[in-house]
Amino acid sequence: MRSSDKPDGALVLFSGGQDSTTCLGHALERYTRVETVGFDYGQRHGVELECRARIIEALREQFPGWGTRLGEDHMLDLSSFGAIGETALTTQSEIVVTTSGLPSTFVPGRNLAFFVYAAALGYRRGLHVLVGGMCETDYSGYPDCRDETLKALQQAVQLGTDVPFAIETPLMWLSKAQTWGLAHTLGGDAFVDLIREETHTCYTGDRTTRHDWGYGCGTCPACELRAKGYRDWRASGLPAG
Repeated sequence: MRSSDKPDGALVLFSGGQDSTTCLGHALERYTRVETVGFDYGQRHGVELECRARIIEALREQFPGWGTRLGEDHMLDLSSFGAIGETALTTQSEIVVTTSGLPSTFVPGRNLAFFVYAAALGYRRGLHVLVGGMCETDYSGYPDCRDETLKALQQAVQLGTDVPFAIETPLMWLSKAQTWGLAHTLGGDAFVDLIREETHTCYTGDRTTRHDWGYGCGTCPACELRAKGYRDWRASGLPAG
C-alpha cells in the first residue's frame, strides 16, 4: 500500500476493558481520526459499559495529543445475544469449563457479530480499519479470538462490502504482562493508572474490591489473567513485544 493510500482513521471495538483500552491508545498513536464502538449484548458485567464513558472522558482530559484525535463514540444494541447465548457471561450461572473444553463464558459468534456490525458502521463512517483486543497468547481458548478466525473474517468482510477493510489485533501475540508493558510504552504511568482505576475486566461485574491491578472479584478467569499479567510485568519489566 502506498503511503498516500494509508488509512488515516480507525474504528476501535471498545468494551471498557483493559485490552480494548490499550488498543484504543495504540490506535490513537497511529491514526489521526479514531472512533469507538461498544456493544450491549446483555453481558453479565454490564458495568463495563459505564466505564467506557469515564475512560473516554479521561483520555480527552489527560492525554491532549490523543484527545484531538478521538472522535465519536457509538453504542450498538446486540441484546439478542443474551437471549440465545445462555452462557455464564450473559446469565448468572456458574463459571465452569464445559464438556467442549471451553469455559462457560464463551458466547458463540460474539466477536464475529461485533466485527460485522463494526464493518457496517465503519462503512458509513469512512473508517476501514477495525481494531480489536483479541489475543491468542493469554486467553480462555475462545475460537473467535484466534488469528486464523479473524483473518478469514477480514476476507469475508472485504468480499461482502467490496471495501478493503483491515482487521487489526495489536495484542494477538502478546502475553498479558506484555499488554501492560505496551500500555506503559504508549502512555506511561498515567495510562497504566487509568487502566488500573477505570477499566473493567471482571466477569462477575465486581467494582467493589480494589486490587493493585484494578477492580474485580479476583477469582474469575478474567481477573486471574489480568492479575497475573500485572504482577509478571511489574516483577520482570517485560518489553511490549
